[in-house]
Amino acid sequence: MSEQSLRQEERRQHQTEKSPAHIDAGDAGYSKSLKARHVNMIAIGGAIGTGLFLGAGGRLNNAGPSLFIAYAVCGVFAFLVVRALGELVLHRPSSGAFVSYAREFLGEKGAFVAGWMYFLNWATTGIADITAVATYTHYWGMFTDIPQWVIALIALAAVLAINLISVKIFGEMEFWFAIIKVGALTVFMAIGIFLLVTRHPIDDHTPGPGLIFDNGGVFPHGVLPMLLVIQGVIFAYASVELVGVAAGETENPEKIMPRAINSIMWRVALFYVGSVVLLSMLLPFTSYSGDESPFVTVLSNIGVPSAGGVMNLVVLTAAMSSLNSGLYSTGRILRSMAMSGSAPKFTGVMSRTHVPYGGILLTAFFCVLGVGLNYVVPSKAFEIVLNFAAIGILSTWAMIMLCHLLFWRKAQAGLISRPGYRLPGSPYTEIVTIGFLASVLVLMWADGGPSRLTVMALPAIVVALVLGWFAVRGRVSGRR
Repeated sequence: MSEQSLRQEERRQHQTEKSPAHIDAGDAGYSKSLKARHVNMIAIGGAIGTGLFLGAGGRLNNAGPSLFIAYAVCGVFAFLVVRALGELVLHRPSSGAFVSYAREFLGEKGAFVAGWMYFLNWATTGIADITAVATYTHYWGMFTDIPQWVIALIALAAVLAINLISVKIFGEMEFWFAIIKVGALTVFMAIGIFLLVTRHPIDDHTPGPGLIFDNGGVFPHGVLPMLLVIQGVIFAYASVELVGVAAGETENPEKIMPRAINSIMWRVALFYVGSVVLLSMLLPFTSYSGDESPFVTVLSNIGVPSAGGVMNLVVLTAAMSSLNSGLYSTGRILRSMAMSGSAPKFTGVMSRTHVPYGGILLTAFFCVLGVGLNYVVPSKAFEIVLNFAAIGILSTWAMIMLCHLLFWRKAQAGLISRPGYRLPGSPYTEIVTIGFLASVLVLMWADGGPSRLTVMALPAIVVALVLGWFAVRGRVSGRR
């Protein structure tokens, strides 16, 4: 090493030692109850949800077999986002996750925007989840006489109770929710591969690659439909960032997090891309629809008894898992914000079992309002709710990449040191990912309908954030 290099290294170490680690008051008081198996399954649960079990049918019908390309591309960017978050976690584990990192690298304004956009995501997703649970429950005749709002409230109360008891109970429930989802997918793929190898007829169709190439190929309707489904595919990957929030409540994030995050990539390739390719070779893409899970479509056509009921239970489980994750993560995020003054004071309150119940109750309150709204607004308004959730996801992912970009710049300046577990390709990876997320907004506009209305609502969201910041900035500045 040259003398100049030695001087640069000494200066880097000196600057790193001088710069104290950022301290987030919202991290105090949590119990480190989540084990490696909990975090691993939270990572799986975040990567697999209703977007695959239910949403893939309609998207296959719209885009054809090219849907696997959309899942692959979005899966790569989802992995890059969670990989960037993983490096930030190893830099400084925090239950405030990206809100805490936004505060460190962008200041309180950045944390305010990141937190409330994430809350928008989960408040709207929660409305969708409890309504979905009620809808799926009505599939069984014994529940049809029970009003939808009653089932929705029972589901919300059950998941709320799980979150309020302790983080360990949350971790256990998420562990078993993930086991059910992975188990169902594994069984289906085993059946599908058997049908493919034996060329067992399904609804008068012989499984094989011919079902793709004899029905218009990979792009039966052209490339545009594949591009337009990307916004829905992004929603399917929502909550992959949950693993970063969970890091604040585990004892050994340095050991657990890299393993959990790295496993997301092959799970995406196997379960999302692999499932879509398999589905395309079992039946023509026109056989699938948005009204039925594509897995139910296949199993029903080969005479599997109670296939619809079993898969309905799995989809219901996925919706409950999503609601469980939303209440958990928003509770931690809002507490981090409350401790800095940018969220209501009660959301920072911690129970004797180390649960930030104030923020969890606030999210649950908005979910209850959503049940009422679902009765008085038409179905298109419900679609708008889902699109607002997509806006929240896009902003959250963009904020994670922006925070990592600023983190990388500080590391380059010698102000901080990067951990051994890193996002590859910085700073180009962050820039390309942010560009991709911006392009999804353009696709939402091009799609028209509720998606375009959601993009048109962005100025109103910006105005609400500005007014909200002016309302809390005095409280925030007073706590610095």
